[in-house]
Amino acid sequence: MPAFTFEKITPSARRTPTVPAPKKPRSVISQMIDRIAERRARRSLQDERSPQRDDKPAE
Repeated sequence: MPAFTFEKITPSARRTPTVPAPKKPRSVISQMIDRIAERRARRSLQDERSPQRDDKPAE
């Protein structure tokens, strides 16, 4: 006779996908950081596209 036994675990019922929670409004600080990051990204793209203006024509 065994000294102990394992309890049998039945498989759980299949769950249906849960409904995503409604999005919470973002905080003001998060919005400000997003704006700063967006402007910085735009500025870096403009710098890459524009020709270098550091070179002055020889006089």
